[in-house]
Parts: sequence; C-alpha cells; structure tokens
Amino acid sequence: MNANKKFGFRKITLYLLLIILVGAGIFVLLPSNYYVRRALTHWNPKIDQYTIFENRVVRAEDPNPWNFAPDVENKQIPQEFESDFAKYKTVGFVVVQHNRIIFEQYWKNYSPLSLSNSFSMAKSVISLLIGCAIDDGKIKSVEQPVSDFLPQWTSFDGKVLTIKDLLTMSAGVEWDESYSSLFSKTTQAYYGNDLWKLTLTEKLIEKPGVRFNYQSGVTQILAFIVQKATGKNIADYASEKLWTPIQAEEDAQWSLDRKSGMEKAYCCLNSNARDFARLGQLILNKGMWNGLQVVDSNYIKEATTPATWLKYTPKANPGEAKVSSVPCTFYGYQFWIANYRGVKISYMRGMLGQYIIAIPALDAVIVRLGKEKEKEINVEQNYNKDLEIWLNAGMEIINRQ
Repeated sequence: MNANKKFGFRKITLYLLLIILVGAGIFVLLPSNYYVRRALTHWNPKIDQYTIFENRVVRAEDPNPWNFAPDVENKQIPQEFESDFAKYKTVGFVVVQHNRIIFEQYWKNYSPLSLSNSFSMAKSVISLLIGCAIDDGKIKSVEQPVSDFLPQWTSFDGKVLTIKDLLTMSAGVEWDESYSSLFSKTTQAYYGNDLWKLTLTEKLIEKPGVRFNYQSGVTQILAFIVQKATGKNIADYASEKLWTPIQAEEDAQWSLDRKSGMEKAYCCLNSNARDFARLGQLILNKGMWNGLQVVDSNYIKEATTPATWLKYTPKANPGEAKVSSVPCTFYGYQFWIANYRGVKISYMRGMLGQYIIAIPALDAVIVRLGKEKEKEINVEQNYNKDLEIWLNAGMEIINRQ
C-alpha cells in the first residue's frame, strides 16, 4: 500500500471514529437517556451512594437505644470467619438476642451511625407498610385488585391482578431485573428520573398468581398503591407506622426519583446496622414493639410463610444441570425464607450482601452490611451462599454467650 492510500485509509478511519464518538455523545446527551449518563458516571450501585440522589427523611421521633450485653465493645469476630468477612468486604455485623445487642463490629471506617443502602431489603419494608395500610383500613386485604388503586393494571387472560400477586412476586409482568445491564429496567429505575413513567411500561404478559419471578418493578407498584391508598409519601408513612413505633435511634434517608419525588421503594432505604436490626426484631416479636402492635401478627405470619402454590424455575450454577420447575418454598410477601441446619429463618436481603435475618428458634437477629456477596447459590432455597457465612458466624457468637 503506497503512502497516499495509507493516508486515505487512516483519514477514513478517523472520520468513522469521529462519527461514532459524536453519535454516542448525542445519544448520551438526549434527555431520555438521563439514566444512561448517570449509569456511565457512577457505574455499579454502591452502599454509600445515597448522596448522589435527593432523599426524603424517615424520621425517628421516639428514639430509644438498644440494651447491650456486658463487654460488647471488646468482642471480635471469631477468628475462623475473619478471612470471609474480609473477602466480601463486610462493613458492619450486629447480633441481637433476647432483645439486646450481644455483638457489634464495624470495618472500613464504618460505625454505628454510618448509613448504608438497604438495596432490596427495602422490599420487605414496603410489605410491612402494606400490612400497616390494611390495619388502617386503607386497603381491604391482600386479595384486593390492584386496579382499585391503579386502573392501569387490571387482568390477564381473565385472571385479576391482586396485591397478593405483587407481594409474592407472581405478577406476571414484563421487567428485566438484570443489575449488570446498562439498558435493563432496574438500571433505569435506579439511575433514572421518572419512576412512574417507567412503571407504566410494565405489561402483564402472563397469568398472575402462577409463577414466581423476582422483579423490582413489582415492589415499585406496591409502593404506588401505598401512596395512593394512604395519601402519604412512603417515607412519611414509614416514619409514622414503622420507624417511630420501633423507636429507631436515627433518622433514615430514602432516596428519591428526581422528577416525581417518589421513593425508590424497591431499594434505597439508607440506615445503620442497629436500626436495621429493629426490623428483624419486629418480625421476631410478630409485629409487636414494647406492647404496641405495629403490624398485625397474622400479616407477619403470612408474610414469612412461603407461597408454595407458585411454580419456580431455578437458575443453576455454572456447570450444574438445570432444574425443572419446583414449588416456591423460599418466598412470602417480599420476605425470604430458608431452613438452615434445621432452623427456620426469615430474612431480608440486598444485592450486595445486605441481610437482616430473624431466627425465632434462637430469639435472635443477625444484621450483615457489606459491599460484596458470593455468586454461587443454593439452588433449592434460592440464596447466595455467603448467607451461610453470616449465619454460621452469628450462631457461633450466640453459642459462646
């Protein structure tokens, strides 16, 4: 190739590269791609990212500190668990038993006052608010049609969509849950600015109440129902019905959608380990706190009972054979359920290994906050296997009491 041809080829290549860059720039700058710009700027969600969003305060208007077991400040994680706690970048670990903190430790400059994103643990909070709205008479029951509050969602193939279908993640709607995809609806919900518009894009594509399919957009619909039914925003209602009655010590922050001012209800309740533990204690107490029935005990029982009438197709680990559809034995009303070493647990979990674990048999709560989780899953019970680390560590601490 002579010099002139080489120069011409390079020139054409540069022009094509320039066109691609300009086109990409125009795409990112379009108003409709606000979330793309944000996602490219901040990349994957982080536990302390609430500062990039507008937030609404969940007020703690009757704070009451935990009781502590003796010598808590001098206790350390059992040595055999230290490497795993470091591997998954744990920032906080709290164990409560018999309504008092028996263990508490923090890492990486985190403290009892440090805020961390709940991520999907917030889904369980929305479930509790549904229970509160039923107690208040604002919602008739979990069997009430969603269309009573949001006419946009009615039925599919003659099957009415109910609040219970939403609670059990069996709504049958179209929603891409992928956290790693730039163009998934979950990424749009997290970094976008119009949750209502995005939620309206959800479509019923199969009969509700038949198949478990975990979708953040379903929880967001529940939040719109709570807002519509009560006439209050999610943070204020949570403050009134949960955060203040359980005597949280610190205000929490609930991150908002920029345009509508709606709480990102499927995630993004930012609080500390001690106050998160109160939610687990509320489950242990069957909805009661210091003699006050905060959430009806029957609702708590239903919420933490698996929806076994639903079918679920497990996702196998790499290299493992796929499993055919099985009954859903691990999910209730936005709460996860497992049987570990013969002990039943109910728990809330977030995408980076956030856990609030209630263990009724031990009258105990374990809270783990951190930045990473194990990718390998327990296929049968649908949990990431790091859950076993936090359970083993917590149980060992309890056994040493």
